[in-house]
Amino acid sequence: MDNLNIDRINALAHKAKSVGLTEAEKAEQQELRQEYIAAIRRSLRGQLDNIDVQQADGSVVNLGEKYGRKKGN
Repeated sequence: MDNLNIDRINALAHKAKSVGLTEAEKAEQQELRQEYIAAIRRSLRGQLDNIDVQQADGSVVNLGEKYGRKKGN
């Protein structure tokens, strides 16, 4: 998600508070919000997939591999 879309989300939010939105603008706002949420989830998933946890027995487990989100899945 680029800054242009984030700025548009903010502009629509300000307009909604001040004068209200048309149906087309409401649909655009909802679509942009869904796109933003998807980008946040992808980013978080990428971070979580790269976390290694050391177990009590000394072994290291990669959470992405353990929960099936990394290396071909």
